[in-house]
Amino acid sequence: MKKLIALICIIVLSISCTQEPDGPRVHLELLKVESVVLPTTFTANAVNEIEVTYSKPSSCHGFEGFYYTKDIDTRTIAVINYVIEEQGCLPLLNQLETQVLRFKPATAGTYLLKFWKGKDANGVNLYEEFSVVVQ
Repeated sequence: MKKLIALICIIVLSISCTQEPDGPRVHLELLKVESVVLPTTFTANAVNEIEVTYSKPSSCHGFEGFYYTKDIDTRTIAVINYVIEEQGCLPLLNQLETQVLRFKPATAGTYLLKFWKGKDANGVNLYEEFSVVVQ
């Protein structure tokens, strides 16, 4: 009998500890870059600001940061938005947002900056590429 009571207590405790998440569900989404404004000169070991503009698709999207990968002298960049999953989201048309990417190259040389522009009809990633010289 004690084993049965212990088993029932364990089951009740495990069920009572399961919680539904509070608040709305949120996920992250990559958004394509619409345009980029680069400085005329880049300096090594200094913060170089790059203006990145993207289209905000709905009222439930918000800026989270940048997707940023390094591969030797190539940088791949996209915009990350959080998306609040709720029914009251309003679609936005031509709602452009601009954020500043702070690029701090460690060494002088030529870098390739690849800004994600979305995918083509075949699902292949498209990029706008800039070759920049860092002094």
